[in-house]
Amino acid sequence: MNFSLQLLSVGYICSVAPMMEWTDKHYRTVARIISKHAWLYTEMLAAETIVYQQGNLDRFLAFPSEQHPIVLQIGGNNLDNIAKATQLANAYGFDEINLNCGCPSAKVAGHGCFGARLMLDPKFVSEAMSVIAANTDVPVSVKCRIGVDDHDSYNELCDFIYKVSSLSPTKHFIIHSRKAMLNGISPADNRRIPPLKYEYYYALLRDFPDLRFTINGGIDCVDEVNAALREGAHGVMVGRAAYNNLWNTLAHVDSAVYGEPSSGLTRRQVLEQYQVYGDAVLGTYGNNRPNMRELIRPLSGFFYAEPGNSLWKRKADAAFLNKNITTVKSFFEETLVVIPDAVLDSPVAELPSGRKDLFANVRGLLPPPYETRTEEVVVYAQS
Repeated sequence: MNFSLQLLSVGYICSVAPMMEWTDKHYRTVARIISKHAWLYTEMLAAETIVYQQGNLDRFLAFPSEQHPIVLQIGGNNLDNIAKATQLANAYGFDEINLNCGCPSAKVAGHGCFGARLMLDPKFVSEAMSVIAANTDVPVSVKCRIGVDDHDSYNELCDFIYKVSSLSPTKHFIIHSRKAMLNGISPADNRRIPPLKYEYYYALLRDFPDLRFTINGGIDCVDEVNAALREGAHGVMVGRAAYNNLWNTLAHVDSAVYGEPSSGLTRRQVLEQYQVYGDAVLGTYGNNRPNMRELIRPLSGFFYAEPGNSLWKRKADAAFLNKNITTVKSFFEETLVVIPDAVLDSPVAELPSGRKDLFANVRGLLPPPYETRTEEVVVYAQS
């Protein structure tokens, strides 16, 4: 069976990207209410955080069983801590463990010396992936960029993929189709300034037919997810669109990507289910954590472009300061009055159209085939 069919069989064809301070347990809860099939990722957790928080692991790693399928993304540059973090995470039953080799932030790739900077050291990445695989029974994967700073040629990307896949059991790579710039620009600018090079992603499919690749970067709606799949992508990862336009993105995934019948789910029904969750966990970590603001934050894009959206956000800001609002239920009762019933009670609208030229002529832009440098590695042998 080829990898495209394998991905279809396991359902790993659409996922939501790991996003720091965004894809927390609360966001994943509302995302899973909306889509039953999209794969969800945790925020990146530093291996050191997991190791040094052993007495408080539930706060970082626990999740409701309904959130499956779910991937734990870890970051780090210390093999011992990566091994210990993997061991500690096993008890929580994640479906995959992913190593972050793509984050360009100064805190991570600069002072932290991991994230995207690891692309410059494929030997260490292969060692880290071997350590992760040796300490878990679930699949492992790497999320990376197409390059770093001036190390941005297609051959250099292929060298990284070849060495990591040959020296470790890694067979799945999530490719953010921009390079990372570590010269001090912000993570936001790193998502905007480096150009997208989808041709690098599709060339990887040609040059590494025995590996799985998920495409990421600049894909903003389900129509564009399907466009990438039609072009041959094994899987597609959606980033900020799944947060900023939560409903209109994820509510189409199960039907338009996975071929399931439309659920007829409405926003009101989503909020009713989320309210039960929110009131059950409110304040359970101690010190008023999670608080109301943390629980409502994942809904910031729930009414994107709908009548009442701006007014609802203003009502929400006021409600956070209202000491009489002590439950998620009372928060919704106070704020949702400004959202029209037609918005709350209608199933998701028709699938929005994406950009028609997103992958135009991508096959005509493919770089020359990669020539494997076999003398540089000893191929990983699985026991």
